[in-house]
Amino acid sequence: CRRLRGHCPLYSSFSQAKFMSSLALFHGPFSYHRAPPSSPTGTSPRPTRLAAHSSPSHPNSRPLPDAQADELRSHAAALQDCAVRRALRCGQELHARLLRSARQPDTFLLDSLLNMYCKCGRLADARRVFDGMPHRDVVAWTALLSAYTAAGDAEEALDLFYQMNQEGLVPNGFTLASVLKACSVMSSHSEFTRQVHGQVVKLQGLDDPYVGSSLVQAYTSRGEVDAAETVLLGLPERSDVSWNALLTEYARQGDYRKAMRVFHKLSEFGDEIRKYTLPTLLKCCVELGLAKSGQALHALVVKRGLETDNVLNNCLVEMYSRCLSAEEAYQVFIRIDEPDVVHCSAMISSFGRHGMAWEAFDLFVKMSDMGVNPNQYTFVGIAGVASKTGDANLCRCVHAYVVKSGLAVPKLVADAILNMYVKVGAAQDATLAFHLMHEPDTFSWNTFLSGFYSGSNCEQGLRIFKQMKCEGFSANKYTYVGVLRCCTSLMNLMYGTQVHACVLKSGLQSDNDVSRMLLDMYAQSGCFTSACLVFDRLEERDAFSWTVIMSGYAKTDEAEKVMECFRSMLQENKRPNDATLAVSLSVSSDMASLGSGLQLHSWAIKSGWNSSVVSGALVDMYVKCGNITDAEMLFYESETCDQVAWNTLICGYSQHGHGYKALDTFRRMVDDGKRPDDITFVGVLSACSHAGLLDEGRKYFQLLSSVYGITPTMEHYACMIDILSKAGRLAEAESLIYQMPLIPDSSIWRTILGACRIHGNIEIAERAAERLFELDPQDVSSSVLLSNIYADLGRWSDVTRLRNMLLDHGVKKEPGCSWIEVNGQIHVFLSQDGCPKY
Repeated sequence: CRRLRGHCPLYSSFSQAKFMSSLALFHGPFSYHRAPPSSPTGTSPRPTRLAAHSSPSHPNSRPLPDAQADELRSHAAALQDCAVRRALRCGQELHARLLRSARQPDTFLLDSLLNMYCKCGRLADARRVFDGMPHRDVVAWTALLSAYTAAGDAEEALDLFYQMNQEGLVPNGFTLASVLKACSVMSSHSEFTRQVHGQVVKLQGLDDPYVGSSLVQAYTSRGEVDAAETVLLGLPERSDVSWNALLTEYARQGDYRKAMRVFHKLSEFGDEIRKYTLPTLLKCCVELGLAKSGQALHALVVKRGLETDNVLNNCLVEMYSRCLSAEEAYQVFIRIDEPDVVHCSAMISSFGRHGMAWEAFDLFVKMSDMGVNPNQYTFVGIAGVASKTGDANLCRCVHAYVVKSGLAVPKLVADAILNMYVKVGAAQDATLAFHLMHEPDTFSWNTFLSGFYSGSNCEQGLRIFKQMKCEGFSANKYTYVGVLRCCTSLMNLMYGTQVHACVLKSGLQSDNDVSRMLLDMYAQSGCFTSACLVFDRLEERDAFSWTVIMSGYAKTDEAEKVMECFRSMLQENKRPNDATLAVSLSVSSDMASLGSGLQLHSWAIKSGWNSSVVSGALVDMYVKCGNITDAEMLFYESETCDQVAWNTLICGYSQHGHGYKALDTFRRMVDDGKRPDDITFVGVLSACSHAGLLDEGRKYFQLLSSVYGITPTMEHYACMIDILSKAGRLAEAESLIYQMPLIPDSSIWRTILGACRIHGNIEIAERAAERLFELDPQDVSSSVLLSNIYADLGRWSDVTRLRNMLLDHGVKKEPGCSWIEVNGQIHVFLSQDGCPKY
């Protein structure tokens, strides 16, 4: 080859016309016989039909003299060397010498020339050589087809394969592997892949591991993993490339269970697991939470001596972090000889995921000692950790370090800083961070908006949405969910209606998340008619939607509608949640409908419900329905007695006159480690009132603030005044009213007015009634109560005067009403109604 290179003129000295005319010399019979190519794996191929269809000599070929044949073989060897070294210039010189010598090349020489141009990436020159060949064997077709496939021109490769079949040539293993690779690139030729598969089977090509592996990859690249698995399991020899391709595609599609099933089959076949397959398997363990399988893979990593592989170490840290604990992940981390920034970032994220914020910051500080500079992913992780601490000052320190490092500009880091401030509730810092962003997108706007969902900043959330629309950013579903939450918190129906119009314009009215927030907004804003319209148009009603509409019916005192919704929900096979059951039980409690409550309790038992919310609602239902015995039994049988359940039982005992039981329950509650709240003391003071325990009432009223630090509310003062009034201490009760730091409401004066009737104290009664008239002139109950006091004392003139005054003011007493449940339906009737027949 070196001898020829020294004497050949440059290929560029030949014109294109001369080159094409010289190719015309390459006509005539050829006699060079070439053996079929060997397997790329170096092993002897199996005797299949592919081996029988090697490139034969042309039938009209004549034997060449030995000297001429040796020279042609020397030229072919030189061209092959140029192809291996990608020496295009040398190959062109050899081609030029052949053209000048006007010797008659054989098929082997032309194949070598064609292969040289293909390997050097000169497809145009290769195609001209191919088109000028008088007799094209399977080697020539395969070389050009492979070159087109490697260059990404799969369409031309498939067209060549079609022409090859039209000329009656039988492809060999390399041809089939190349065309299958082209099929994997062309996503629109699914049927062509199956046709090639059929030809492979017909030619017994699956015995060639290279062909079988290419067929598996062709199916996996098209997403047809089931077909790929069928082919792979039927191969006599399965390569690690095929196993890895199948496992990777299953993982990419999110079908991690099938990926693990394929892994178990790989183990059953006894095939070796390559290190490139292990990251995919570890990811499957993470997604499925298979801690034991992940540990088994870790053992395999150690056994294979792959503990220094960076990719595998990252996967192991992630697996232990997600499936077990951060401590287990850290044990893997400390065994890494020289951890890089990827390892440190993964470990920081692991600490943050498990709430180990200070361990994460400790590692972040040690990175500088290890000589590892943080990248943007490190800062994203540490910003997430800082957001979970709730410390705004710490978040500001992180932000300052990011700015100092010069990595605050990348959008990934800027979004993480913004989200960090939003999570800790630092609204001003979040606003500043947002305005410092160079190119905020819709995701950035949504993150900024999420910091103003509730509290006193909801108005700012509405302004952010308006500014976003004015600057031309398109809102997505998450934007509308955020701004609708702001409208719900503010109960701003007008703005919410405008947002609804934007939702309709954007075509997102059919999105379930947006529709649910619209439903909640209308229900909370008091526009229940619109809420019902949104609910009726929901394509998929979940437990949240049913609970919202049932709560709306409960607020409008439509108890029957609530129970109808609960039955409809069950008919649609939707499982109620805690809130749904609590709403239904509260309606049964308000109606004192023990039958409905028993049905709900029965359903909760059959459904296996055992939450504290449901238990508390059941206790409350039995208490309000007058079944204090069942309420007490349910309370003590429940394993999840929270503060609400204790308060419900204490208040229930008080309402039913069991004052001593209420106080005893209060003492058990304190012994159980539960801290009483303001509602607890309302029940305790009410129990003292019902039982006439003056001294006990005074003691607990003092404990309220002195021991538990609870500021007495209006309800506490009302209970204490009731205790004093029932004990005949009316003057002391009136003095307490004037001394209390709160402005007394009608309940306070009504309490003392009722006690005045018992004790016949007309002076305090008249002062209390006067206060009631000032607070609520339309309240007829206080006038009726004062009138009864006058009547008890025989002051009929005052009775007449008081009733005439009520008539002059147009105040009428509302008639009393009752209701009865018959066949699951509630019937309400007033005192003046006739007696219906049920």
